[in-house]
Amino acid sequence: MVKKKSYTTAGKVWRLALCVAVPLLVGGLSALLTSSAMMKFGELNQPFLAPPAWLFPVAWTILYILMGLASYYIFMGGERGSKRDKEISRSALVVYGIQLALNFAWSLIFFNLRWYWPALVWLVVMWAMIVILIVKAHKVSKPAMWMLIPYILWATFASYLNLMIAILN
Repeated sequence: MVKKKSYTTAGKVWRLALCVAVPLLVGGLSALLTSSAMMKFGELNQPFLAPPAWLFPVAWTILYILMGLASYYIFMGGERGSKRDKEISRSALVVYGIQLALNFAWSLIFFNLRWYWPALVWLVVMWAMIVILIVKAHKVSKPAMWMLIPYILWATFASYLNLMIAILN
């Protein structure tokens, strides 16, 4: 008989904190590296429906927290589940890491390099990875799947903004 891992409350809290901290740190580093370029962004021709500048850090902070919570639920769902659940959880966490790296790089491509068309292609790839992540999360943790829905919606909206910035500028 295989003994399942049992996490203490302190272990669960530590994992939860780490899962939430990772995307927040990635987002914070991205913001730091693109801060000077963000000022120039405000000078661009903005598309219809472009939100005010203050909304972006608020939205991304919420999204990064939700992403972190989702990764925690994916991790814990795999730990509590069958061997197949563990495999799905591991592959979902790999996809999670890939999409987080794509997310980080998109900011640099879009804001710092001002390569709007390549950034759009990059964003479409990121969007596809988020969809794959949602599908995988659904198999391991329904709460994780639901926590990723605002992210895919925002990524869809970001695609519109990216496309329109590329066209208008």
